[in-house]
Formats: sequence, structure tokens, C-alpha cells
Amino acid sequence: MKVLVFGATGKTGQFLVKQSLQQGHMVTAVVRTPSKLTIHHDNLKVVQADIFSADSLAEHFNEQDVVMSCLGFQISIFSQVTQYTESMKAITASMRLAKVKRIIAMTSWYTQTESAQSASWMVRWLLIPMIRTLLNNMYEMENYLTEECMDLDWTTVRPPELQNAPETDKEMLTYGGYFVPDQDGNPIPNAVTRGDVARFMLSQLNEDTWVKKSVAMVTV
Repeated sequence: MKVLVFGATGKTGQFLVKQSLQQGHMVTAVVRTPSKLTIHHDNLKVVQADIFSADSLAEHFNEQDVVMSCLGFQISIFSQVTQYTESMKAITASMRLAKVKRIIAMTSWYTQTESAQSASWMVRWLLIPMIRTLLNNMYEMENYLTEECMDLDWTTVRPPELQNAPETDKEMLTYGGYFVPDQDGNPIPNAVTRGDVARFMLSQLNEDTWVKKSVAMVTV
């Protein structure tokens, strides 16, 4: 397939680009700073664009089969984060112009505030407050896709805590909620590797189970 990747210079995005190329896809990486992407491959094209401007992005969407986003933004404790929704609005506008239907985007567990009540004490009281502004904007982006983008075949992938490591051969568990529960309904306390998040995202290229849905995932 022809795969357009956002966030390709990020920790998860680099695994996504590498695995896409290993699977034989033609990859276009849209980045803000091309020099940060050190991967070189005959099937990789690196382009620079403003991810918040549909005018800047539109030319790169022609003839693409799927858009995949691992975009991440800086934590802001004292101010609102808006970049997830702003970039997604520019991306979806460009998709419509180029008639690209499929997008797979990474968010996180616990984007909905109330869902974190089931988390462990450390996650609920230490981790979540630190990243709540990011999670809030991810939640707004998910809602934007749900409410404004039903003409597109979107999937948002929600992983838990991330480890900066390659893919494994562990089993994937999925759930259509804000975390993956164990048999007692509590969040499975496993972290996942960034490589496994990329592995799961790429598995959705030939799957329609989670089209127009959000899915929490974890490995066991």
C-alpha cells in the first residue's frame, strides 16, 4: 500500500515507518524537521510540511491509500493543549480533497477523564495529572472523528504505558473502551512496546473490525 505517516520522527513513528517498509509498503513521511528522520530506504519519501495547514499538506495526499498518525505533542500543565485537534482537522480536510478514506491514529488509554478512576493509585494520582491536558485534547480529537468524520474510515488506537522497544510476538488483547479490562473489570497493568503499537496499527490495514471506532489495546 501507499502509506502516509505523520509523527515519523517520534519514538513510535520510527517503529511504524520501519515496519511499514519491512512489509513492502511505499511510505511517505510528513515531518516538520526532515533531518530528524535517519531512516533511509528506496520506498521511503520524506517531505516537509506544516501539519496544522491543509494547504501545506494537501499535495502529499494524492494517490495515498491510508494515513497513519503517531503525532505527539509536549506536555502542558498550565495551559490547554490543542494540537491534536488542530492537526487532525488539517489532515482530514486534506484527505477529503484527495479522496483518501482510511486513517489510523494513535491516542492513549484514559482519554476520558472518568475512565481513570479504575486505574491503580500511582497511575490515577501521579501519572494522569501530569498528562491530563494531553489526554483531554486526545479525547477532543477522538470526538471530532466520531462526530464530524463519519464519511471517513477512521480508527483510533489507544495503547497504555509505552516502552521504547521493538515489536514482540506477544498476544494482542483489544477492547472497545478507554482501557483493556481484566476479568474483574480493572485495567490490565501491562505496558506495551512502541514496536507493538506499530505492529497493531499496521494490522488494521487489512481489518475492518475497528473502522469508525476507537480501540484500546495491550499485549499479554
